[in-house]
Amino acid sequence: MSDWRDAPLRVAVPAISPLLGTAADPALRPFAVCQKGQVAMTPAELSTGIKAAARSIGFDLVGIASATAPPGFSRLQEWLARGFAGEMHYLPRRAAAYAHPRHVLEGANSVVMVAVNYRTGDPAEVSGPNQGRIARYAAGSADYHDVLKERLRKLADWLHAQRPGCRTRGVVDTAPLLERDFAQLAGLGWFGKNTMLIHKQAGSYLFLGALLTDVELEPDAPHATSHCGTCTRCLDACPTHAFPQPYVLDARKCIAYLTIELRGVIPAELRSGLGDWLFGCDVCQDVCPWNRKAVRATDAAFQPSADLAPADARTLLLLSEREFRERFAHSPLARPGWIGLRRNAAIVLGNRGDAAAVPALITALNDPSPIVRGAAAWALGALGGPSATAALEDRRQQETDAQVLEELEAALQRAASCASADVSRG
Repeated sequence: MSDWRDAPLRVAVPAISPLLGTAADPALRPFAVCQKGQVAMTPAELSTGIKAAARSIGFDLVGIASATAPPGFSRLQEWLARGFAGEMHYLPRRAAAYAHPRHVLEGANSVVMVAVNYRTGDPAEVSGPNQGRIARYAAGSADYHDVLKERLRKLADWLHAQRPGCRTRGVVDTAPLLERDFAQLAGLGWFGKNTMLIHKQAGSYLFLGALLTDVELEPDAPHATSHCGTCTRCLDACPTHAFPQPYVLDARKCIAYLTIELRGVIPAELRSGLGDWLFGCDVCQDVCPWNRKAVRATDAAFQPSADLAPADARTLLLLSEREFRERFAHSPLARPGWIGLRRNAAIVLGNRGDAAAVPALITALNDPSPIVRGAAAWALGALGGPSATAALEDRRQQETDAQVLEELEAALQRAASCASADVSRG
């Protein structure tokens, strides 16, 4: 991931942006450009104008908050102190920067919060023996970071055209900004008990972005009411029990963290909870009543790809590094890396319980990565059978990695237990 400081800082652009009033971007033509001799818009007029521009550019929701200390900063500090960030070391490393937007843009006065709905039609059911699920946000052909950054650049161009010489910075998920806090402050929704931002009409399947600027805009009223009531469906449905209490997520147990952010070995006690999730997880959002009523997204950038909704876990497990780079270089699935995605695939195949996956898992037992070898061993132990047991025994004679040896021993014991259970039932 590139450093957030590398994001483009926009200053002193020409009074008329090349993106405005051109055939290339006809959607922006209705918005006036402040040229020499014209009277500048008031903060209220500018705020109305930038919202209209944001919607024309392709944002579904837009609101404005003052660039102030976010109310959730103390909660972030407490969350980090409890160790809930797991191995996401970049969070505590830059924790102090989350205290105020000025650490992202010096002199920031306003934060324009935008959101894009990615709640497309429901993906096909996972039915095949080797199939697994990809979180909705990653199942399309585009990386949402790229899509939102490009739209934020256009929005920044609009603002620079109205306020030549102003300063802006677009943020999508990578800067030390509590985006959900500012979305709530900008009136876009409330925090659900699963910690997601929820909007009454759009639900919680939302990509958030922010445009920070030194221009003083008229802020919207914060969203002051929660509409979750006594509902606890999101908390109850979590397969790995990642919510120690409402509104608090222990990332170390979250399937999204385990399959994306965690670079090492997934703890054995959490593997069965992954079920068929290859990348990310949507369970706590799928069960939310507000998402049942949410409008469906029509944005072409986020429509699911046929080979990812669902995906074939056996195919992913056997991908070469070159094939992985070619297929996922511009996809969120690049995040866990070649090793991480294949680790996930091995675990999913073990959870799916189909013996047809045994040959692919035996191949993975000889993978260069000990992380993949260990996951394949665990899956073969879960599947059991003579072929799996023989392969595990053979690998045990060759293995030199201590952690993989532990996985092999545990897998052989598990396979033996499965065989004994089969005999007893017979």
